[in-house]
Order: sequence, then C-alpha cells, then structure tokens
Amino acid sequence: MEPQEKNTKKFGTFGGVFTPTLLTILGVIMYLRLGWVVGNAGLLGAWLIIIVSFLITLCTALSMSAITTNIRIGAGGAYAIISQALGLEVGGSLGIPRYVSQGLAVTMYIFGFREGWLSIFPTHDAFLIDIIVFAVLLTIAYISADLAIKTQFFIIIIIVLSLFSIVLAAYHGSMYIPTEEAVRWGTFKGSIENGFNGSDFWLVFAVFFPAATGIMAGANMSGELKNPKKSIPQGTLWAIGVSFVIYMLLAFWLARTASEQELITNYNVIVEKSYVGPLIIAGILGATFSSALASLVGSSRILFAMGEHRVLPYGEFLSGKSANGQPRNAMIVTGIVIFGTMLLRDLNAIAPLVTLFFLITYAMINIVVIIEQRLGLISYRPIFKVYKWIPWLGLSSSVLAMFIINPTISLFSISIVFVVYWFLSRQNLETPFEDVRSGLFVSFAEWAAKHTWGMKTMQQRAWKPNLMVPIRDISGAKGNFQFLRNIAKPKGSIKLLGIEPFSEDDGFRNKLADLSESFRNKGVFSSWTVIHSDDFAQGVNYGNQALQGAFFKPNIVFLNLQQHDDYETELRPVIKECIRLEIGVLLYLAHPKAQLGQRNMINVWVRDRKDNWDLGWDIGNLDLSILVAYKLKKNWRANIRLIIVIDNETERENAQQFLETLINLARLPQTLTNVFVGDFKEIVETAPSADLNIFGMEANLRFGFVQELSEKTGSSCLFVKDSGHESILA
Repeated sequence: MEPQEKNTKKFGTFGGVFTPTLLTILGVIMYLRLGWVVGNAGLLGAWLIIIVSFLITLCTALSMSAITTNIRIGAGGAYAIISQALGLEVGGSLGIPRYVSQGLAVTMYIFGFREGWLSIFPTHDAFLIDIIVFAVLLTIAYISADLAIKTQFFIIIIIVLSLFSIVLAAYHGSMYIPTEEAVRWGTFKGSIENGFNGSDFWLVFAVFFPAATGIMAGANMSGELKNPKKSIPQGTLWAIGVSFVIYMLLAFWLARTASEQELITNYNVIVEKSYVGPLIIAGILGATFSSALASLVGSSRILFAMGEHRVLPYGEFLSGKSANGQPRNAMIVTGIVIFGTMLLRDLNAIAPLVTLFFLITYAMINIVVIIEQRLGLISYRPIFKVYKWIPWLGLSSSVLAMFIINPTISLFSISIVFVVYWFLSRQNLETPFEDVRSGLFVSFAEWAAKHTWGMKTMQQRAWKPNLMVPIRDISGAKGNFQFLRNIAKPKGSIKLLGIEPFSEDDGFRNKLADLSESFRNKGVFSSWTVIHSDDFAQGVNYGNQALQGAFFKPNIVFLNLQQHDDYETELRPVIKECIRLEIGVLLYLAHPKAQLGQRNMINVWVRDRKDNWDLGWDIGNLDLSILVAYKLKKNWRANIRLIIVIDNETERENAQQFLETLINLARLPQTLTNVFVGDFKEIVETAPSADLNIFGMEANLRFGFVQELSEKTGSSCLFVKDSGHESILA
C-alpha cells in the first residue's frame, strides 16, 4: 500500500481545485442561456438571479470550508465530509444518488458537446460523436488525474480566449445600445419552446441556477490534494469569486449588445455578437468537455471512497488502485454506468435530478456545520470560521431552490435519499472513523436531562423499568437472564453491578462485560460496572447512593435470593436502604424444581383494604407489582390473575368491584380475578396455580415467610416494594 501512496500524484490549489471548479461553473449555460436569461429578466433581473444563485453556493462553500479545515478529509469530497460527520449511512445515502447523478451529468455534458460540434459539422453522425468524446474522456481519466488536470489547463486557455473575444467585441463597438435604453427589468416573454407564452422570475432562475452548482468539482479531488484543508477553501472561493465577476460583466455586455428580441429568440447570440465567433464555439466545446471530464474524475473518486468504506457491494474491488495510485476499478465501473446512460439518448426528464441531488448535498453540508456549531464540542475548532447564520442561510436557500426548480422531483429525490439510508442502516456498516453522531446524541440527552430535571413532579407516564442487578455470582445471574430480559424489554435497561473483593484478575470483569453484551444483543440496553467491596450489602448501597445524583439512575434493584445468601446481613440492609432512597425492590426466589414453569400464568396478590375500597391515585404497594406483571404478560404472552384475600364475607362485593375498577383504570386486558375469604396462608396453599406469584413486600420481610410462600405455592415468587414514583394508573 505504501508504494502506491508514494507514487500518487498530489495536486495543489490551482490545478486540483480552482481550475476544475471554475471550468464547471463557466459551462454551457454561460454561453447558450445567459443571453436568454438577460432577455427575459432584463439586466437588473439577471444580476439579481446571478447574485441569488451565487449567494446560495457561496454559503455552502463557506460551510464546506469550515468543515474541511476541521477534519482530515479523505477521498470522495462531499461524501467524505458528510460521512465523517454523520456516519457512513447518511454519507452513503447521499453519496450513492450523487454518484449516479454525476454519471448523468457526464452524459449531459457529452450531449452538450455534441450539439456544439454539430453546429460546426451538421452532417456528422450524432451517436458516433458521443462515442468518440466518451472514449477520449475515459482514456484521459483512466490514464491519470494528472493528465485530466493538464487537459483542463489547455481548456481554460480556450475559455479565456473566448472571453477575450467578447472583450474585443466590446472594444470595437458591439455595445451599441445606450445604458438608459437597455432593458433593466424584463417582461419575461418566455422562450421558443413555449411559443413565448411568458415565464416568471423563478422559472428563469431555475434555468440559470445549474450554472452555479459546480462548487464540488474541486472538493471531489480531496483524496489527491497536497493540502485539502488549504486548497479546498481557497480554490473553491476564488473560483466562485472569479466566475461571479465574469457572469455579472457578461450580463452587462449582453444587455448593451443585443436587443430583447435577439436575446430571447437566439441562443447563439454570444457567438454572433463576439469578435471571433469560432472562439466562442471552441469555448462551448471546451466548457462541456472540461465539465464532463471533471464530473467523470470526481464521480470515480466518490465510488472509490464508498468502496473503501464498504458502503457498496464488492467494495474491495471498487477500492482497488493501480500502481500509480489511480482508482482504476472505480473508473471502469463509472465508465460502464455512463455508457449505459448514453444509450437513453434523451435525458431531459432525468436532468433536474442532477441539480437537485447537488442541492440536497449542499443542504446536508450546511446541516453538518449547524450541528457542529450547536453542539459546541471542543473538537470543532476549524481554522476557517464562519458566522452561525451562514449555514442556516445556505440550508434554507438550498431547500428553497429545490422546490422552486421542481417541487415534485424534489420530493422524489429526497425519497430516494431516505430509501438508500434505510437500506444502508440495515447493513451494520463499520465506520472507520469517529463521527459527530455520538456528540449529537449526548447533547440531546443532556438537553433532555436538564429540562426534565427541573420538573417538580415525577414523570410516571414516562416510567420504564431500569434495573440495577447486583451480581457476585455470574452463574446465578445467567440463570435469570431471560427473566430479567423479559422484565426490561423492550425500552427498559439493565445495569449490572458487580460486587467482588479487590483483585488483579480480570476474569470477573470480563464475564460481566460479556453478560452485558448478551443483553444488548437480545434487544435490551445494558451497562456494567464493578465495585470492590468485601461486604456485599455495603457495596450495593454505595452504588445506589452514588447513582442518586445521576439522571439515568436505576429505579428498581433486583435481588436474586440464593441458597448461599445470608438474608439478614446481605439482603435486608439493601432492601432497607432502597426504601430510604425511594428505589423499587424486586426480591426473587426461584423454586428449585418448578423454576418459571411454562410462563403462562402470573398471580398478583392484592392486600386486603378492609373498609377503604376507594380507588384513588395512591393504591398502596401495588403499582410496581402490576407493572412488572404486565411487562411479563406482554413478553411471555401470559395471563394475569389478580387475587385478593379478605377475612369478612360481607366485603366480597366491594373487593370484586375494587379489582374490576382497578383492571379498567389500569387498562389490563383479559385479566382474571379471584376473591377468597379466609386465612391468607391457607388460601395461598389452595389458590389457583401459576408459574410466578407476585407478593407485596414489607420493610421487615422475614426470610422464613419468603421460603414458606414459595413452598406453599409450589412456584417461583417475586416480592415487590414500590419506590413511590411509579403508577399503574398513569
């Protein structure tokens, strides 16, 4: 790889950026449509169109300059800029349609060259001209970018001579129309194609605007520039400035040289009014040829960059280089694509897509700068700084221009971008560089945290199970993997808190990390940490205390009661501290034989409310029990049964009504109910069986009581203590 890089020819600002950008801007529209623009809009209208068009591209060029002086831009120009900021999925969603549109642009420039050629040699075969021009372009680009740049030096001389022919015409008296008689604001009479039935300002703008969309020609060569950070801003801005002056002066010359009638009826007015007409024709041929060459070289670099990042299939082949560092494989594929588009012969229906994909790219570059500026990250410190309003103006004007040119095709173009993004987002692309998305997500999370933190009331409607799972035995935790996953899935989270004495061995930490990754692979977000402590309860309590100041703190502690646990010294202190800190507690005791059975039925035991059967917002220590039961019901596709034990038969009707009202207000579909009268412990033993029984937990819950209920129910049991911040009725 190193020898290839050593042999790669690197270009400077003038040859690598300024020349291709200037030649792409000074294209066929300048020679064949600027007169029509002046004839319809008048001199002042034409100047306004030129100013607005160049203002849009200038804002984007300034935004692009800020980005390129802040990152190490690789090959691919705008694709590389957007990918390094927003990820390969976003970059590819723009890069792929942009690559296709670049191929279409090459074909259109070839067709433009053919029209100019036929104006000189009308008897020549049109398709043969296209094939010869395509072959010459591909040969030059295939040999090397260096030859393409040298060819463009020759073409720029031709264009300068054609402009000099216009200067000579002005010097020899072509500007015969007095300034006061020149059309200042046009009457927008239309064109030959519509029978002069009229046009408007924005229609004329839409015709001219593609002339200003060549600012990416130099940036596309980013991978082959000696100093992209310097060359792209300087070369692009100088090209915009020089071409702007040329367009403004040329519009003034046309307004003083030809009448309104001549301007709107004769697309070759510049050829006829110049001092040496053939030089203008040579300029037209040179402009179309150079634009085609710049687009061909640039598009192959985009394809190469996407292949290098494996955005496209056969990426290894597409990223192949020749001995002198040229992306030959990408060039061959690009040549095949262009030849295929040439067979269409008529690209009028597709032509607007080219301009619109350029504008979408411009909009995204401005969005990248807006995001970087808004995040305020220390990593964003461009050498070339721009005011904050510039990318906003560039974004809004790009979007406005899209819908002025063609609203229907604009929506179609945006849809293509979204479809490509959806496809790439499912490919699990590996980004070889860090993008700004992490900063964007963190910034949004901070914004949400700051705004939510100031709310006085707890957001019970936004409640999700965020479990803290203390672990000192990885095997026991693995045994509860599916149970924990089913409580948290899909939007909850699991934080694994490893508790172990200090050790140099990383075995426990590695196993904890693997377990956390397994949860993430199964659709539940999980993180982990280890606290070194000889005292299990103390380690868990320190972890809970430390997390009280965090925004994304656990709201449930899950305790797995195992045979080797000392309930009084290890679990009860944790339960008491959780109650003090207002954290929910789930104490789980797995039945040694039944485990979780078939996961078909969940019994939730409701405490006898005696004479207080009114159902307000506070329903006692019952919210978390039903919320957990509902999560398990959804993930297990199980049924819930609410059971209440009363000691007075006269309360049966009130108890039944309470359960039915609770089911209705809690929105629990297809929930069973049972009301039993008698002694609680006896009822537990004879109650309908379930795979999991959920009981409320008192602060002084005894270990013997926990064991007794598990034995009497013959099932695994979950003992629950609310935090006070959740509500099944929310």
